[in-house]
Amino acid sequence: MNTDRLLGAAAIAVATIMLAFGYGLQAPFAYEPVGPRAFPLIAAAMIALCGIILVVKPGEPNETVTAGPGRAIAALSGSLLGYALLFQPLGFVIATTIFMIPIAMIFGAKWWQGGMAGIVLAVSSYALFDRVLEVVLPVGPFGGII
Repeated sequence: MNTDRLLGAAAIAVATIMLAFGYGLQAPFAYEPVGPRAFPLIAAAMIALCGIILVVKPGEPNETVTAGPGRAIAALSGSLLGYALLFQPLGFVIATTIFMIPIAMIFGAKWWQGGMAGIVLAVSSYALFDRVLEVVLPVGPFGGII
């Protein structure tokens, strides 16, 4: 089977799940005109569109593909799942820092480099979202320190 078609089918499945969960998002109060469901629904629509394109018009099969990219994709998927599960209980800063370690290692960095990048990215992103954009993120067990 062509890997583009497989990826396209997976993208359509992910988009369907995103649509199902995203459509149910509602804020207890109106804080913006479109509400919290706009971003997941738009992202799901774009992912579905790309998936449909891959299913309908895949690229040429590549016989020289090795198992290396498949392992990296599996590791990335596992990391994303772990991030989703840890995001609320550990908070944005800790979960993002932990998430960056395997991601950096997938791209060839050492674990400590991923940790350092994770700390810088997590703290600066949290400050941007919390202080500038006023987006509420989970604070985790160390709530309010940053």
